[in-house]
Amino acid sequence: MLIGILSDTHDNLHQLRKAVDLFRARRVEHVIHAGDFTSPFTFRVMKDLACGFTGVFGNNDGDRLLLQKMSGGRIFPQPYVFEPAARKIVVIHEHHIAEALADSGHYDVVVYGHTHEPDNRVRGKTLIVNPGETGGWLYGKSTVAVADLAALTAEIIEL
Repeated sequence: MLIGILSDTHDNLHQLRKAVDLFRARRVEHVIHAGDFTSPFTFRVMKDLACGFTGVFGNNDGDRLLLQKMSGGRIFPQPYVFEPAARKIVVIHEHHIAEALADSGHYDVVVYGHTHEPDNRVRGKTLIVNPGETGGWLYGKSTVAVADLAALTAEIIEL
């Protein structure tokens, strides 16, 4: 199963549209957003995803009630754990406990955001992925990730 991973979109609808188009072209079956959508209007673009969706709130998300409504109830407080394709994934926004979660041995994949810097590595038997900043506002480089849950590998892709 291929999953798309993005984070820190920060209302950049142009880059978000590129991410949605890439995920559709790659035929990902699920998309994870690791927080900092910022405004609910981002779902005007996110609605075009042709797959499942799961997100967590970040530290810059404004109107959480409307974000929750616009997402159809698919954005959760962190940490959020779910199991697509028999892989246990934990999604967080802040990075402080990513390595501890990986070291626990309880998860196949740890997804996080917040730092705006891509991270794609295996720690023990756990894949750790931060797709970087999809919005591209902080470092000027807009990135997402596509992960293969069967192989437990990921690829960081510049938009």
